[in-house]
Amino acid sequence: MRTDRAAGPGAGPDGRSPGRVLVIGGGIAGLAAAHRLTGAGAEVVLLEAGPRLGGKLYAGELAGAAVDLGAESVLARRPEALELARAVGLGEALRPPATATATLWTRGALRPMPAGHVMGVPGDLGLLAASGVLSEEGLRRTARDAELPATEVGEDVAVGAFVAARLGREVVDRLVEPLLGGVYAGDAYRISLRAAVPQLFEAARTHRSLAEGVRAVQRRAAAAPQAGGPVFQGIEGGIGRLPLAVAEACRAAGADLRTGTAVRELARTAAGWRALTSDGAVLTADAVVLAVPAGPAARLLAGVAPAAAGELEAVEYASMALVTLAFRRSELPESLTGPGAGSGFLVPPVDGRTIKASTFSSNKWAWTGREEPELFLLRTSVGRHGDEADLERDDVDLVAASLTDLGAAVGLTARPVASTVTRWDGGLPQYPVGHLERVARIRAAVAAVPGLEVCGALYDGVGVPAVVSSARKAADAITGTLAKSTDADTGQ
Repeated sequence: MRTDRAAGPGAGPDGRSPGRVLVIGGGIAGLAAAHRLTGAGAEVVLLEAGPRLGGKLYAGELAGAAVDLGAESVLARRPEALELARAVGLGEALRPPATATATLWTRGALRPMPAGHVMGVPGDLGLLAASGVLSEEGLRRTARDAELPATEVGEDVAVGAFVAARLGREVVDRLVEPLLGGVYAGDAYRISLRAAVPQLFEAARTHRSLAEGVRAVQRRAAAAPQAGGPVFQGIEGGIGRLPLAVAEACRAAGADLRTGTAVRELARTAAGWRALTSDGAVLTADAVVLAVPAGPAARLLAGVAPAAAGELEAVEYASMALVTLAFRRSELPESLTGPGAGSGFLVPPVDGRTIKASTFSSNKWAWTGREEPELFLLRTSVGRHGDEADLERDDVDLVAASLTDLGAAVGLTARPVASTVTRWDGGLPQYPVGHLERVARIRAAVAAVPGLEVCGALYDGVGVPAVVSSARKAADAITGTLAKSTDADTGQ
């Protein structure tokens, strides 16, 4: 067993290092925290248990073409992820989708996503009716929203329960479920309205009619400074390039980034922190940023912050798989390659299909397949919280099931020239009713332990900008704590 000081050459503007920090977890949360800390002059060691950095941001290749095998875009209406991309030299590579026209495969046909909605909740019932997504009975039920008395939401309520009470279950089952599923791979009847769609939660508290509240949310969004730009942004070559560029910037600033190195034990000492790693090393540091999912975090905090560990053990995750397929363009129907093909489609779980969505990557991202222009790439997603039986099938079966559903949806009969299945087991934290209170209790317990911060997708949102924001806050808190400690030690 050897003992290493988590060391690097960083120093702050006054020439003093604010301290040595151990970052546990090499997904985008850990990398963003490390980047922020090195920028403040901290000496950083980052440890990632897996063989690569980046977590669910994963750049890959299929049939010679670059593809994202995890997240493929970031919300552009929040600045944090774009700021990070620009800071690490990817500003010129940012790209909006070439098309963002998605449809719903429901009630036996591809139907346009009705405009004027917030996370599937419609504000314009006329546009909803024109889309053909709902039955006549479902449309009649939505009209009752204008007549019903206000629905009490209290401190929180499930998205599905509230929307169904106002507009009927069809709106939830055929609109809200597929859109929320694309973000959380979760169940709308369990997901917290306050945590997942806070703008709708506030509208529910101030408007009797939900449709009226949606229109108010849209008016505020239209007035926002960033409203004229794209809603989402990608990166030429894949969003998976972002963590690699962040890692390169961290190394250039002196950070020590290690893969294949799990932390077995974490303990407080009189001088700070001690971590025992899977390769037998003992690392010491002044502070720790824990940027791992709830399970590993609970294990490491069991002896350090047991109250936080107990709360973390209760966090649930959804598993899913992405099936990425490459085809010869010449063999595809116009429903995929024609001018009106769009960016893909969502599938309401109520329709009983295997796939929950399909993205026509070569339509959505102009750079996709540029290396192999004869190829057309698309992907499907399988699995969500509480509906994960299909994930027990092997890769060959998942590809076959995806092709069957694609045949029924868009008339696809071609065989792929290449395919790959990327499984994200326990990939997405769930945000049920009460999640925000749980996060507050975790953070309160962590705050009682000097020199410890947590960050990641389970705290402030699962999107990349929210995760980067979480990492920034954790890094800034550590920097502030260490600066106070340094000043106290030097009498300043």
